[in-house]
Amino acid sequence: MTTEKRTDAGVRIFFTGVGGQGTLLATRLVGEAALIQGMNVTMSEIHGMAQRGGVVESSIVAGHIASPIIADGQADVLLAFEPLEAVRALVKCHAGTTAVVNTVPIVPFTVATGQGRYPDVQGVLETLQESLAKVVALDAVALAREAGNVRAANMVVVGAFAGLQVLPIEKPVWQESVRRLLPPKLHAVNERAFALGFDAGRAVA
Repeated sequence: MTTEKRTDAGVRIFFTGVGGQGTLLATRLVGEAALIQGMNVTMSEIHGMAQRGGVVESSIVAGHIASPIIADGQADVLLAFEPLEAVRALVKCHAGTTAVVNTVPIVPFTVATGQGRYPDVQGVLETLQESLAKVVALDAVALAREAGNVRAANMVVVGAFAGLQVLPIEKPVWQESVRRLLPPKLHAVNERAFALGFDAGRAVA
């Protein structure tokens, strides 16, 4: 990974997770919030299998950066909805990268059927901490359950990122983004999940 200091006035955000975790919605949420705030935003195409179990990757470039592509070693922020996928995405990061990582693993089919072994999560987190400037690790599933729906774990991760204030986006703008992208019946639980994540992010900002 490159250790080159970021000098451009913008932020490159790389998202990674597994199908069924809401990676696409999280990407759209961050992009929508940045747009509402008046920032220049480019969102990449989604790569991978959106159906449950496949790896999903996407990215957002916010601010005054010419290229919408995040090459290896360029991601300033990593949002990982699954710990092992965070390690696999290290190639996209640099020494100054900030990562928000959900610590709850999704066991691949090969592991579930005894054909492989999932690495120790603590070891995974230590690898990330050794490689990156800041790692915010949280049990997004537990916080989402506290909010009322485990499927809102993606909102917890986005909330933690928002709480770090890497992007100059005000909290009401994030809340407006949630309301724009989700049907009314899902507003309350997702806003609660976002708020719990936001508080977790603020606590370590």
